[in-house]
Amino acid sequence: MLIIGGCAKQGPASNQPETTKTDAKINADQQEAKEDNKEGKEVDTTYPLTIKDSFEREIVIEQEPKRIISIAPSITETIFAIGAGERLVGRTEYCDFPMEVTNIDSIGTISEPSIEKIVELEPDLVLAATHFKQESLEQLEAVGIPVIILYDGNNFEEVYQMIGMIGKVTNQEVVAENVIQGMKDKIQFVMDKVKDQNQPVVYYVVAFGEYGDYTAGGDTFISQMIEMAGGTNAAKEAEGWSYSIEKLVEQDPDIVICSQYFDAKSGIETSNGYKDLTAVKEGRLYEIDNNLLDRQGPRLAEGLEGLAKIIHPDLFK
Repeated sequence: MLIIGGCAKQGPASNQPETTKTDAKINADQQEAKEDNKEGKEVDTTYPLTIKDSFEREIVIEQEPKRIISIAPSITETIFAIGAGERLVGRTEYCDFPMEVTNIDSIGTISEPSIEKIVELEPDLVLAATHFKQESLEQLEAVGIPVIILYDGNNFEEVYQMIGMIGKVTNQEVVAENVIQGMKDKIQFVMDKVKDQNQPVVYYVVAFGEYGDYTAGGDTFISQMIEMAGGTNAAKEAEGWSYSIEKLVEQDPDIVICSQYFDAKSGIETSNGYKDLTAVKEGRLYEIDNNLLDRQGPRLAEGLEGLAKIIHPDLFK
């Protein structure tokens, strides 16, 4: 059995490009607007708007986007979170939250979008993330459709940058800042709860079975979240995603966490190596909605809280 934890950069993929930090920069006028916003003023985005995306491309947005296509679940969730969901006219097959997004036309997958379908939907802006191919970008540019590439964040600060950029581009900056602040408040609440507590060793199952065993190594965002939630990542010394079952058995973690989808829990309970772990035998194999961890968007704070409730349940009663 193979369990993959999501389509974002948090899951292992042999064709996955190296992801750099989100580098969506805001020009001087936009920085002034941010300062005004901090003072509680209602600030509208001024168009034409020039931004620099994660591909280091300067994109000019001539007017407020009204027909947007999202090519990443994290971007789709952000668009809805900042109150711009009614502008979404296209999304990927993986975009399934919130529920109403499933009524919106699909343009295919992140790595293999239908350019014909995108053009047919007549968007005035396409927002894409890590797996978007250069070939697809060039095809859309050739027909005059603006595309902004926003890499998946490697930490919460980079996720805040992404949410803020989408808010700026869509003239929803104030709402976006409120979303960011809400995330920060929840994260601080969780970290205050788990402060000075013991840190049980946690193993997060990204994938397992005949095609290999994968977890969140110490250099991943999920590893950061485990630590922030009051745990110690069993794979903190590893890099990337691949992990040996022999090393896992040797570690014998206090807690094992897996996806609530794909029948992962039942598979782990009967898989060689996993079924012999003390945590599995003693009922400390827990499920979580992996989308809350895989998708670098507004629900990450909820994912952090979910981890903390598993690791330190008594603190959240």
